[in-house]
Amino acid sequence: MKPTKETVKYIGRTLYLDDILWLALSGSGIEFTYEGKYLEIILQGDDHTPAGTDLARIAVYIDDERILDEMIAEPTPHYTVIDEPAPQKHTVRLLKLSEAPMSIVGIRELVTDEGASLHPAPAKDRRIEFIGDSITCGYGVDDDDLTHTFNTATEDVTKAYAYRAARALNADYSMVSYSGYGVYSGYVDESSDIRNESELVPPYYTLVGFSRGTYNDKTVTMTEWDFQSFKPDMIVINLGTNDNSYCRGKADREAEFRSLYKKFIAAVRGKNPNARILCVYGLMNNELTDSVTKAIAEYREASKDDRISFLPLPTHTEADGYVVDYHPSIRTHIRASEIIADEIRRLMQW
Repeated sequence: MKPTKETVKYIGRTLYLDDILWLALSGSGIEFTYEGKYLEIILQGDDHTPAGTDLARIAVYIDDERILDEMIAEPTPHYTVIDEPAPQKHTVRLLKLSEAPMSIVGIRELVTDEGASLHPAPAKDRRIEFIGDSITCGYGVDDDDLTHTFNTATEDVTKAYAYRAARALNADYSMVSYSGYGVYSGYVDESSDIRNESELVPPYYTLVGFSRGTYNDKTVTMTEWDFQSFKPDMIVINLGTNDNSYCRGKADREAEFRSLYKKFIAAVRGKNPNARILCVYGLMNNELTDSVTKAIAEYREASKDDRISFLPLPTHTEADGYVVDYHPSIRTHIRASEIIADEIRRLMQW
């Protein structure tokens, strides 16, 4: 069977093209109810497979238990995930754990026994979109060795705050997150005074997902996203951490950041006229807190849009631990998810 909307529920931003369902962004995937004896999932790697450390990482869950965790290092890997003597009913979920820029992965086929049936998992009553950077992606959560650096094998979006908050709220989610990206500047080394304009979230917000991963030399997911296909009730924006690496307390840079942050809020609102927007910031640094709050206040005043607010997050500490490149530990992510979920409950009366 093909992974169409008639057989599976799409999770996050996905693209069905040439009979393959493509996943790019962290947390994107499928979920379905299955009744039968045998289930095999056939995937499609991108053109980069199997080179380098940027392979796509995926997980498969049966009834909420992770039974498969794999790096896609073959062109068309086959995974048998159910093989039972008698028909059984299960909920099956496949997620891309790693982020979009490095790789994409496709779902080609769901092979079943003759009498099996597949149905999309039911949609949840609540919908949340998360927009962020490496923190949202779960950068390095599986590696607390600070001598190491980035590797998609140690990314796991399901251990990060956004996925945890969505689960706590029993909400369907969509994530738009890119490590190192910002609103005004992507991450730069402290010795650099050159603004990083190539790694920004706003230019890619309207796309299925930016990725250097290609298939048959085509940039598959660099296509416009249909905002009618997922209408969030709540949008959480967690940006500014990477911008701070360039702003460094300089007033002129912070003013430009504030201006572009306001512009991005307006762009998000334009695509999501009915959503509540919650801006959060502070997990890795908090120097731009005043700039973020001023940007929100100026936007609210100019637009008369009062369905947007700010939630400061406590900055992580050595006591809570760090992972690769001093990113938040799982303990920090758990705390942040609880804080954000509580605030969403209050704002949405969920």
